[in-house]
Amino acid sequence: MAPTMGAFLVVEAKKSREEEEIRLRKRNMELERELRRSQEREEEMRKELQRAWERLRIAEEAEERLCSQLGELEAEAVHQAREYNARVLSLMDQISRTQLPQSSTSSSPALFQY
Repeated sequence: MAPTMGAFLVVEAKKSREEEEIRLRKRNMELERELRRSQEREEEMRKELQRAWERLRIAEEAEERLCSQLGELEAEAVHQAREYNARVLSLMDQISRTQLPQSSTSSSPALFQY
């Protein structure tokens, strides 16, 4: 092998290593950019998850308030229904008491004859 040929091979090997190094640096830069984008997406997802948790907490609190209000309304409705029922029974009792004397008078001779 001639000395020029050996020098040529050394230069080519060095050139090949430099090209490989450049290629690896470019790839490394691409991977670093991709990593940054991935970290940014991850941070955005964390923020979105936090917002979703906050919305869920608010919805659960609202649900608890609504259930409490519904319970109060149901209790009030039951109370009103009982009062209404008692009033109806009272009126029925009054009607039956007023009709008793009338029925005894109706057994007496009729006041109005045609």
